[in-house]
Amino acid sequence: MRVLVVEDETFLARVLEIGLRREAMAVDVVHDGAAALERAAVYDYDVVVLDRDLPGVHGDEVCRRILAMDAGCRILMLTAAGRLGDKVEGLGLGADDYLSKPFDFPELVARLRALYRRGGQVHSPALTFGDLAFDTHRRRVTRAGREVRLTPKELAVLELLMRADGGVLSAAHLLDKAWDAQAGPGTNAVRLVVHTLRRKLGEPRLVHTAVSAGYRLGTA
Repeated sequence: MRVLVVEDETFLARVLEIGLRREAMAVDVVHDGAAALERAAVYDYDVVVLDRDLPGVHGDEVCRRILAMDAGCRILMLTAAGRLGDKVEGLGLGADDYLSKPFDFPELVARLRALYRRGGQVHSPALTFGDLAFDTHRRRVTRAGREVRLTPKELAVLELLMRADGGVLSAAHLLDKAWDAQAGPGTNAVRLVVHTLRRKLGEPRLVHTAVSAGYRLGTA
């Protein structure tokens, strides 16, 4: 899942960035509405975590413009304005969810994953491919009943490959969905993560290279 956090409180933004990355999400952070609109116009985000009271372009206007882009992403408003009327107004603008500050981080994570599952296609929390199983809710991977310990980035890449169900995903697509904007197009990060993922998943090999095309899961 790729997430854009729009939050003008720098400390909170940093906490969210660190915490969501530990949950295997690719996270970009901006601190004002204008920067949020610039990122949303360039990158394909699954969810935008949007503070409502932003400097420059107000969060309400950011919400309207992102929806007008027809970007297909979900919007979760995260704001100190927690009265019922504020929530009704925020949802009325087109936001998909609304969470008041202060909040519990596990609840935010659960809401983000719920929004991701409500995206353009059904995203089941339980994934299987042959003897490989991935419980995306608990972030637990097993192969033939043996638990496989993976890093957040390896989990993110594996989830994308498993959801593709044998289809080929290009390195550019994996980079776009599992890394933040700091990863340039020439990076070898995808190749390195795929290499360690193959090793950890063991034999027979599950992650295969489609020459000049990308990567796929397969039993042969």
